[in-house]
Amino acid sequence: MQSKHLRWYGVATLFAIVAISYVDRINIAVLITDAAFLNHVGLAANDRVSQGLLATAFMLGYGVSAFVLTPFCSALFGVRRSLIYGLILWGVVTWASPMFNSYGLLLASRVLLGVSEGPLFSLASSYIKAHFQSHENGKPNALVNMGTGIGLAVGYPLVGYLLAQFQWDTSFHVLGIMNIALGIPLVLAFVRMPLGKEDAARPSSLREAMARVGAIVKGALQTRHLFLITLLTSAALAYLWGSSNWLPTYLHEARGFSLREMGWLASLPQYATVLAVLVSGVVIDKIEREHVPFIFMGASVGVALSVLMAINAHDPYAAACCLVAANFFWGLQSPAIPSTIQYCSRPEHTASAFGVTNGAGSLVAGFMPALMGGVISAVSHGSSASGTATASAASASGFFAGFALLIGTQVIVFGCGFVLWLRERTRVASSAAHSQVL
Repeated sequence: MQSKHLRWYGVATLFAIVAISYVDRINIAVLITDAAFLNHVGLAANDRVSQGLLATAFMLGYGVSAFVLTPFCSALFGVRRSLIYGLILWGVVTWASPMFNSYGLLLASRVLLGVSEGPLFSLASSYIKAHFQSHENGKPNALVNMGTGIGLAVGYPLVGYLLAQFQWDTSFHVLGIMNIALGIPLVLAFVRMPLGKEDAARPSSLREAMARVGAIVKGALQTRHLFLITLLTSAALAYLWGSSNWLPTYLHEARGFSLREMGWLASLPQYATVLAVLVSGVVIDKIEREHVPFIFMGASVGVALSVLMAINAHDPYAAACCLVAANFFWGLQSPAIPSTIQYCSRPEHTASAFGVTNGAGSLVAGFMPALMGGVISAVSHGSSASGTATASAASASGFFAGFALLIGTQVIVFGCGFVLWLRERTRVASSAAHSQVL
């Protein structure tokens, strides 16, 4: 009983680490509203493409790491040591970031940060799988995944406060200390794998480790509707990373909120996401698995309409409320993705299918912040050049156009959900007919 009680301390530790990692990820999203930071790295305030590439660089490193490096980490080092090494690496990178006084060096540091954080969710899954049986892993998985929304919700006002009260480099130093001083002691104290699990999982040679990487891809390819699910995941993650990375700047520059207002307003959509994840989890367990695609279809319509209303709203607070609603609808989609993967994959290939889908989806979605930045910049410059708008109005029109791309991601989610429903309905009907013949 004691071990069953203590295993939850490990889950709580993983929740805290996930939350900290998401504060790291959106730190830059807040800092690009600060002129001193932009001057330090040689970025122009209106260079939205380069600003968006900072988020894209992180996601590229993250996606490659999640897809390629994760099996090496878990196989060669084990869960506990991999978490410690990751915390040390991203803590040092975060702390040292203010020393990078050029855009190229900062871009490289974001790639390295993404690489160091990439294996985190897979390592958390390995811990949960080792300590919880299949019929009891819903709650620990939900708690760990809630770290995503909590990290974003806490991160925006925290970084906004640090930026308003201190120099811009303070946020990097505070987050770097948090990673090492908070994360590592928690891992050492509470993240412990069952006796023999770590050693049994490790390969005896580098060749065997390479073979395991190939087995991950091979097993995932046997998943039903793999390409369709990966496309849906890419579109869903594109909304998450596009909106979360440009939301602070949008609220500050397009809607005129102060830094302090921007911090807590940007956190509200994340709390809505956390609530929606819990609601969606309950709904998924109450409906037939072949009906889960309806969640994608309904939620994508909700996200698209909410973003459309946010763009067209004249009152800034009304626009902020619409974005809160958009994130709530997006949160409904989030648990449905792993649920669909689990439903469509063989039991022995579920983990590998999730790793490949999430890694590929992250790589594709990583380009969304840069793409939005390009549209924001192009439309802003076009409006300014035409002489039909003031500088602030031109900037606002650029952000409205950039956020309109988020609607496009939901069109893809809706289409994928619709095709999934059609294919599953056909498969279930075919299976029923075959059973009647037998």
